Amino acid sequence: MARRIAAGAAYGGGGIGLLGAAAVGVLLAEVRLAKRSVGGGVAPLPPAADGLYGRGYDGGAEPLRLALLGDSTAAGQGVRRAGQTPGALLASGLAAVAESPVELRNVALPGARSDDLERQVTLLLAHPGRVPDVCVIMIGANDVTHRMSATQSVRYLATAVRRLRTAGAEVVVGTCPDLGTIEPVYQPLRWLARRVSRQLAAAQTIVVVEQGGRTVSLGDLLGPEFAANPREMFGADNYHPSAEGYATAAMAMLPTLCAVLDVWPEEERLEADRREGMLPVAKAAAEAVEEAGTEVTGARAPWALLKHRRRRRLPSVQDPAPLPDAHP
Repeated sequence: MARRIAAGAAYGGGGIGLLGAAAVGVLLAEVRLAKRSVGGGVAPLPPAADGLYGRGYDGGAEPLRLALLGDSTAAGQGVRRAGQTPGALLASGLAAVAESPVELRNVALPGARSDDLERQVTLLLAHPGRVPDVCVIMIGANDVTHRMSATQSVRYLATAVRRLRTAGAEVVVGTCPDLGTIEPVYQPLRWLARRVSRQLAAAQTIVVVEQGGRTVSLGDLLGPEFAANPREMFGADNYHPSAEGYATAAMAMLPTLCAVLDVWPEEERLEADRREGMLPVAKAAAEAVEEAGTEVTGARAPWALLKHRRRRRLPSVQDPAPLPDAHP
């Protein structure tokens, strides 16, 4: 992972540009130090969390359908229980706020890059009568570490969002996390990783808003807790989040997920004291990457709404009920 960040940054990945030979030598030295620590542990495979959440709210109505797409972060790699995955946390939180059962389907794939979104979207849309009400996409880290150009990356993402919106699903995208928060990565590699990942996150925000979706900035994986308590917030491999890390991320994304379905109890008004407002899309994207948890929603082009929604504690998560007609 560290080697790929260095190579991508040094040779033009993410728009950084060509560095001098001396700078490359420094980066390679940093890589040798980082690779001893990053990935040194073993991250368990993500547990299956598909199923029905909020069974106590079942009044005979159709459950809300939630789908997760993306990479290992969306899949929940790094934890051992289904209830600790972001999908389960979001499904339980959405069920509690909407007072409705929620059917979760997760098609995210560990190691996936944005070019895998086409396959994932096709899986979700293979059953026209079961199109998700809302889709959460978390993607981008592997694009950076595998040196996929930002242009290609956001093109794949834009196509995925457009297909889902055309099918009738709402879309919330958690933008590329700040890879500079990985504890064993040292300077200047940390600075380069942060810059490349934030550039991609801003570009993702622009294309998602253009396609009618909303974004939430994941930044340093949603909160200063990661910088203050990295050993608690990262999992065994020092790369994927721990259970506490995923809970922090889910708490930041849940308000936007509920708002897009019109079940969030707060009024939809901008609050100047919370630094919310209407900005040009590009400026909103740039500001969002500076503060984790920031929501960007499209308004009349070329404007976008910048919001900092209040977080709520997540309910305790029970094991999901299996779906009687679960897809293979």
